[in-house]
Amino acid sequence: MWFRLRDERGASAVEFAFVVPLLLLLVLGIAEFGRAFQVQGTISAAAREGVRTMALQNDPAAARAAARFAADSLDPDITDAQITISPGGCDGPTGSTVRLTITYPMPFLTDFFGAGLTLDGTGVMRCNG
Repeated sequence: MWFRLRDERGASAVEFAFVVPLLLLLVLGIAEFGRAFQVQGTISAAAREGVRTMALQNDPAAARAAARFAADSLDPDITDAQITISPGGCDGPTGSTVRLTITYPMPFLTDFFGAGLTLDGTGVMRCNG
């Protein structure tokens, strides 16, 4: 019996070596998904804030500034080129709507799952409140 235990001592180390990469992959995947979920929420909130400013002020520059300010926690920052406001803004007929879309290329924390992915946040609001 005592010699049987000596033969199996290294088996647990080998099994652990097989399981560790899978556990590491799972933990990294959870971290990347959690960050993507948080960034998506931030982008959506920034789009809502920007479209609210656009609907009330009809000023694309102020709307872009409001969206960038609402998403100031993102790294890298949102640029004006990533913010799209529907053509015409609030210059249409009464009761028209304006749409603001933010397209954000989110880099992954690690390059283990690729370089990153593109997230979109959209806000739609009736003009003049």
